[in-house]
Amino acid sequence: MRYQEIAEELRSRVAAGEFASSRLLPSEADLGAAYAASRITVRRALELLREDGLVESRQGLGWLVAADPLRQSLGRLGTIEAQLADAGMGSQRQVLDFRFVRASPAVQAVLAAPRVLEVRRVNLADGEPFARVTVWCPEPLAKGLSLSDVERTSFYELLGIDLGGAMQTIAAAEASTSDAELLHIAPGSAVLVCHRTTRSAEGAAVLYSEHVFPAHRTEFVVELTHADRSIAPSGLRLVEG
Repeated sequence: MRYQEIAEELRSRVAAGEFASSRLLPSEADLGAAYAASRITVRRALELLREDGLVESRQGLGWLVAADPLRQSLGRLGTIEAQLADAGMGSQRQVLDFRFVRASPAVQAVLAAPRVLEVRRVNLADGEPFARVTVWCPEPLAKGLSLSDVERTSFYELLGIDLGGAMQTIAAAEASTSDAELLHIAPGSAVLVCHRTTRSAEGAAVLYSEHVFPAHRTEFVVELTHADRSIAPSGLRLVEG
């Protein structure tokens, strides 16, 4: 089919680095003229490339070559900003909500606190949305914090307590409509959802957070230093369907 032929040619051009300097592809109209195809046909070709994670669309910009995924280490407790800095990328945070609320049953079960500070934000990597993050902190620990504080730096620095470590789970999911809008991806796109419980040196849960990453923009890496007879990935847990 014509759209498949166009997709294959565009795939070759992307692989050859033709659009590497700006990542911006020609407009749908320009591609239609170049390939003597309708705009609908061109869009179907581009959608094929998006399904493969090769291109992405941005409102107001058009179609771009997808950025290489950022590798995040699971071997240490750190912030998104620190991970981006290690990768040589600029980081920014946009706080969307800052409010003290009654903890949901799920959050209260983790933090054992009836009221919490809830902060929802978007993290940017070199100006591109990289993660939607929501952090909950028990009200007694967070009552002295302000919006400007959480815009400026991480909770790890703001709490001023010794941290003992964290437990993090990562699962695949489909992007909700709201997350898709924030992350500039199509609704239903694959995302990685991370839930992290951070504990103090004394073992008390002091932060609970949810991180949603577009699946094509991030990889999680862990170094396994102990050989076992099993070849299954470390930490594997089956999820009931």
